[in-house]
Amino acid sequence: MLKALNPLSKLLVCIVGLVASVLVFDARFQVVLIVVTGFTLVALNRTSPLLLLALMVPFCLFGLGFLTTSLLFRQDSDFATRMAGEALLSSHAFSAGLTLFLRAVACGMISVFFALTTDPAALVRALMVHARLPPRIGYSLFAAMLLVPDLASEAQQMRIARAMKTGRRIRRVPGPAEIMSLVIPMLAFAIRRAGRTALALEARGLSPVGPRTVLNAPSFRRSDAIFIIAALSVIALCGAAAFSDIGGVLSLPLVGHEEPA
Repeated sequence: MLKALNPLSKLLVCIVGLVASVLVFDARFQVVLIVVTGFTLVALNRTSPLLLLALMVPFCLFGLGFLTTSLLFRQDSDFATRMAGEALLSSHAFSAGLTLFLRAVACGMISVFFALTTDPAALVRALMVHARLPPRIGYSLFAAMLLVPDLASEAQQMRIARAMKTGRRIRRVPGPAEIMSLVIPMLAFAIRRAGRTALALEARGLSPVGPRTVLNAPSFRRSDAIFIIAALSVIALCGAAAFSDIGGVLSLPLVGHEEPA
């Protein structure tokens, strides 16, 4: 269902979600954004929850750096010496670090949502048709998409050839020395491939002017309008709830606000 939408519709919603996640410095907003995005992926895209958890690990580690920095290295916080006698959850340092941690995870979840539901080729075609992306850039992106898998295949063939020549078993994961020895051959392969691609594009009359037909270009449908309205409404409601008593059920402290005595 989500993959059938126009990539530009999802791109617009994801950009708005990222901007809202950065501007709304509230832990409750980030939690709701993470839950809604994850539930949408699991329910509508049939994404495995284990896959989502695995993809969130790098963003959690990144956010953990924000959390520990806020707790241990704030100039106005002596957390390292007071944490035994102070309630951790009520400190402003923990509140700020937790919000930054959740912000990193929310941005990661939105990015994963776009990556798992969008075909890269369809995105390039949509940009060429609806966003006036120059054909030279569009077809260069197509060539890069085809080059990356060929680079991996070429590297594997080189490793197999070297293993047969030396009589050693090929390692499943190449070591640092083997990786360094593959840099120059792979660079030469990429340069040759880029030259052939440029000649092929010129031979087919690729020019910045003149009419051009793009096959299988995604079009905007009624489902795209429904998706944009529904997604932006959810983001707006989450932002409104972050500053109202509705979001108080999570009992997470707001940064920069002191509780009344």
